[in-house]
Amino acid sequence: MTVLLWILGILAVPTLIFVLWLGGVFVKEFIAQTRGTGGGEDGEGDGGAEAAEQLGLLPAERQNTEYAGPLPDDWEAALNTVRGGGDGWKAAAGLLRDIGRDWESRSCAVNLLAKLAAEDDSWLLAWEADGPDGPDDPDAAMVRAKSTVNLAWNIRGSQRADNTTGEQFAGFHRLLQRSREEIARAAALSPDDPTPYITEIWTALGLGYPHSEMDRLWSELTARDPHHYEAHFSALQYWCKKWRGSEELATGFAERAAASAPLGSLLTALPLIAHFEHDESDDVEADRTPEMIARVNAGLADAAAADPAHPRLSELRHLLAYYLSLQDRDEAAIEQFRLVDGHVNALPWRYRGTRMTARYCHIRNLSAQAVVSAAAEQQATAAGAGAGAS
Repeated sequence: MTVLLWILGILAVPTLIFVLWLGGVFVKEFIAQTRGTGGGEDGEGDGGAEAAEQLGLLPAERQNTEYAGPLPDDWEAALNTVRGGGDGWKAAAGLLRDIGRDWESRSCAVNLLAKLAAEDDSWLLAWEADGPDGPDDPDAAMVRAKSTVNLAWNIRGSQRADNTTGEQFAGFHRLLQRSREEIARAAALSPDDPTPYITEIWTALGLGYPHSEMDRLWSELTARDPHHYEAHFSALQYWCKKWRGSEELATGFAERAAASAPLGSLLTALPLIAHFEHDESDDVEADRTPEMIARVNAGLADAAAADPAHPRLSELRHLLAYYLSLQDRDEAAIEQFRLVDGHVNALPWRYRGTRMTARYCHIRNLSAQAVVSAAAEQQATAAGAGAGAS
């Protein structure tokens, strides 16, 4: 009998090893799906909606999918006036005139106006015809150049190349070629402004500028504003593997920029973006390495030092909230979620298209549930200790 039990034990070892391995696989998949790095649909109804509500966070139906964060009141008013048509161009002109040489805010406002012009440029045509400087108005010229680039990308669409038609590509390339002349004109009318060069990065990306030409463009841009957030975000896209670079080039660019930038510039977002753009792992541990924890910590310090009115601050906060949640640093994650809640059009949610709100709420609600559960556990422990002392 002893020998028989010994033989059966030997035979059971491979089975036990397989069961333990299979269990490990399921645990990994569970963590990946729960924390949002693996396959499967993002869940609404993930059990954290009540916890989020308890923490004062907004439900999915109240999330704005147009912006990463709230716009200043005067910006919102100007954009609404522009949408109304007629002489709405005067509001656009006034907005850019008031912004002046704040290059971060200027490029952001130009983007918002150009997005509207790419949908309907009647107000921009009126500005070019009726403005005091006519077609030589540098602000109108910049909006025109950016709107042409936006229209090109709208025509191309967001699908991969094999799902994009020849007609779409033809229109895309034709408009990007035209944008080069418009960008050069805008740069000549406003020689100190980095915005035309930022706009040209998206032309470079679409037309496939060689690296040497991108380097020339980058030199022109950084001579005007060496730590411009949108400029660096745009250039990082160029250097990504999916466009004109590689993971190594993108990561190197991101790390050099973050290391050389002053606190408050928000450029600590770049290594996080480079990681996000190239992370194909299903393992949540890829987001919890000492390197990634250090990157998130640097981002937290950067956000704390930034001007609260920085037009791109919310974009860094969205990334921080996401990675803090993946790292199980849920209280810190909720601090960031509180500061952006109500707006979801930012990385990492943006790439989910129509499901960006579901993705955002899923990750946010997981952290909310963890925070509420931890608080309840602490209260129960304290109550138990008090009862024991009495």
